[in-house]
Amino acid sequence: MSGKFIVFEGVEGCGKTTQMQLCSQWLESLNISVLLTREPGGTELGKDLRALLLEKSPNKPVREVTELLLYAADRAQHIEEELKPNLATGKFILCDRYTDSTIAYQGYGRGLSMSLINQLNQIATGGLTSDLTIWLDVDVEIGLFRKRGQAKLDRIEQETIAFHRRVQQGYTELAISDPSRIVRVDGNGSQDVVQKTIQEIFNERLFS
Repeated sequence: MSGKFIVFEGVEGCGKTTQMQLCSQWLESLNISVLLTREPGGTELGKDLRALLLEKSPNKPVREVTELLLYAADRAQHIEEELKPNLATGKFILCDRYTDSTIAYQGYGRGLSMSLINQLNQIATGGLTSDLTIWLDVDVEIGLFRKRGQAKLDRIEQETIAFHRRVQQGYTELAISDPSRIVRVDGNGSQDVVQKTIQEIFNERLFS
């Protein structure tokens, strides 16, 4: 079976990490080789970039365009070092965030130029797009409540509720504009129900 690139997207606290782990276990039970990865932070260089991007530093704030460029740098490294080689060997890659995150967070959330974002995404990816993107759609308030019940919040998680609502709007519009690639999954249900839905989508989109 040829490699597949599947991305999991959504606002903070949507359940991406849990659903990716469950999905990986299911795929491995089908004797499919799986790579779990994430952006930012899917490479050694990416781990350092992730720390720069997500650690809160009131005295040294990350500027909005700087943030965008750091995400692009992480992505370019990730694609060459991890995504392309593993796809070439036939692995199913499950990736926590990809280009849609940049559009939703830096475009809709920060209000940066969509033209600039699309140009940088094209440079960083070399045209590599996901075979399938699972958008775990949860209410912003519910997602943030889940996050705030956990450990300390990172720089993005500490943004205003208005910011996170703009991000959610971004995902909504992306899903409408590209239904052949992005599939909405209601993330408000139980873990088992959400996972069953994702498996059904995989069977329909990737295995049929």
